[in-house]
Amino acid sequence: MQPSFAQAPDRSEGADLAFTDPLTGLGNHRRFFGKIDRLIGDRADDPAPFAVCILDLDGFRPINDLFGRKAGDEILAQVAMRLRAATDAGSTVARVGSDEFAFLYPMVFSEEAAAERARMLIEILSAPYDVGDRTARLSASVGCSLFFSGEETTEILVDKAETALYLAKRSGRGKVIVYTSEMEAAAKRVTHIEQALRRAVSAGEVEPHFQPIIDLATRRIRGFETLARWTDRDLGVVSPGVFIPIAEERGIIGPLSQLVLRKAAEAARNWPTDLFLSFNLSPSQLVDQNTGLHILAILDRTGFNPRRLEIEITETGLMNDPVSAAKIITDLRRCGMRISLDDFGTGLSSLGRLREFHFDKLKIDRSFVASILDDRPSEHIIRAILSMCEGLGMEAVAEGIEKEGQAARLTEFGCQGGQGYLFGRPASAETTLGVLRDSVRGAASTST
Repeated sequence: MQPSFAQAPDRSEGADLAFTDPLTGLGNHRRFFGKIDRLIGDRADDPAPFAVCILDLDGFRPINDLFGRKAGDEILAQVAMRLRAATDAGSTVARVGSDEFAFLYPMVFSEEAAAERARMLIEILSAPYDVGDRTARLSASVGCSLFFSGEETTEILVDKAETALYLAKRSGRGKVIVYTSEMEAAAKRVTHIEQALRRAVSAGEVEPHFQPIIDLATRRIRGFETLARWTDRDLGVVSPGVFIPIAEERGIIGPLSQLVLRKAAEAARNWPTDLFLSFNLSPSQLVDQNTGLHILAILDRTGFNPRRLEIEITETGLMNDPVSAAKIITDLRRCGMRISLDDFGTGLSSLGRLREFHFDKLKIDRSFVASILDDRPSEHIIRAILSMCEGLGMEAVAEGIEKEGQAARLTEFGCQGGQGYLFGRPASAETTLGVLRDSVRGAASTST
């Protein structure tokens, strides 16, 4: 039988309940921060290095959902027992979050030693856990930071460890990352970009650019995908591959998306009414039940017909909260918008998503299109996707078309739509309107 730590709080060094986690008996964040404060004070005259590590259990929420909260608490008690047993007398382990534990290692002096300790902890936690007559398994990710100078505070050290933990979890399960000076420089740049982006969104300086989506058989433009573009007065041109993830991670994506959609809808009002506007929703917007209301408010304010708007979502966005995403998709479709699944073929369970959700359009990922001329598997995959779309009553659009040969092969296979540099690069609203006017004049002169 496993010992219960709920009735056995750690009272070493005169600790009381205000400094103790009641479930595990470990110190809480107050005790942990206090110990770091004292160690920094002790080493003020001779700042010898020491290590701070933050450990987070990977995927603990599904454990609670599967086994129940009581079983989850028992697993946390078992985790605490293992971590306490693995911590030497001079070091400290504390529970600082629901499934997050922190470590202070006064006698760890190098990044290599900190990483070695962290890997040992992950190994210790990987053994099965007893939950009644069942067993569960866990993995963990760890971020570490090292104290090197008297200028570093407890908050700075913990923030660095949390940053390293975030990067470890992004790298996959069971990873260890130690905060380095290179990471610090990168973190400062991210913060700089974040601050500049917040100002740019507030000032309305992010602009929509538009890339044509064409009918492969006739080469007529059928609509445009909206792409955010940002040129900062100090940073210059910032790639969307840089600022979009920062906007997503730092909570700016909502205001940014609303700004770009408003400007795109205002521009698209001047297009021929048979052209559609395609717009991407981020994963975080698919868990926010206000997303549909924001979109409808923007369309109402700009006078843009919802039936001319296509919403693009990725399978990754669906996976975060399928129930929430389904409700948002249903609400948008009810208002006349079409829904497109973007980057098809790169997700983890695309076929399952096609069964669960009704999509109007599917966009074939550029990775398949790029190799269609010289890779038989890619050709067969595209043929299979097109056959599936026909059976499901969905339109297919191939992304990333850059060569005439790719377009010809896709047309031969029966793909209806295409998008890529062969047909046009993303362009500003003014340039796009000029292209459409030239197209109309060209069509008129041809007919006469």
